[in-house]
Amino acid sequence: MMHLDIITPEKKLFSGNIKLIQVPGTKGPFEILRNHAAIVSTLSSGKIKIVTNDDQKSFFDIRQGVVEVKNNKVVVLATV
Repeated sequence: MMHLDIITPEKKLFSGNIKLIQVPGTKGPFEILRNHAAIVSTLSSGKIKIVTNDDQKSFFDIRQGVVEVKNNKVVVLATV
């Protein structure tokens, strides 16, 4: 299980446990799964896709941002 927070300057868009997240990295999209290596990466304009533990899919459009992954905790700071 991973915990995800998606935060914008205006509000928190999502907070909860997830199976996976796909993000639009500045050098191409990539997916983060449980036990992913620690990483900090910049994000470009595009869609964030998440799949929750009960297999519900959600999509969020962002303009830019940063993602940090460490110890199965994912934080996305983004502008929308």
